[in-house]
Amino acid sequence: MRRHFGGTIATALIVGVLIGGAVQPVLGQGDVIIQAVKIFGIGYVVKTYGSQINDAINTLMLNNKAENKLKTKVVPILSVGIGIASTNPGAYIGAAQVQGPAAAVNKVEAVAQIEGALFDAIRLKGLVPVDSLNPIAGNLHRVYGVGVTALVDFRI
Repeated sequence: MRRHFGGTIATALIVGVLIGGAVQPVLGQGDVIIQAVKIFGIGYVVKTYGSQINDAINTLMLNNKAENKLKTKVVPILSVGIGIASTNPGAYIGAAQVQGPAAAVNKVEAVAQIEGALFDAIRLKGLVPVDSLNPIAGNLHRVYGVGVTALVDFRI
């Protein structure tokens, strides 16, 4: 299972690089195409292997005596450069584990990471469980009663 998971990630990344390399000169979009392939590739991995990632996080928590007691789920985490004078505009993707009552967790489709800065000296990041894969700045539909319990970073 572990070998298959790693092979799938490697295949997705290789295909992404090949498609990005082939399409980039034709469209002249530079990093836009490559970033899109990375975003959709990681989104696919989270969607396909979210339950296995969730199980791994729960095992990690259990082994460290920090067991999750409520329902958990791994969803994409989408960063949107909104908020107070964001110094990091653009979109990024990763994954987050959310936890809460089953009815609320079932509504969560993603976690929106709202980024901003205060006085150019303090970086702010808010993590908001939302009910959509397309969080729109200023119009987030937060799912109340759910918290973020873990972050997943993908090395690209």
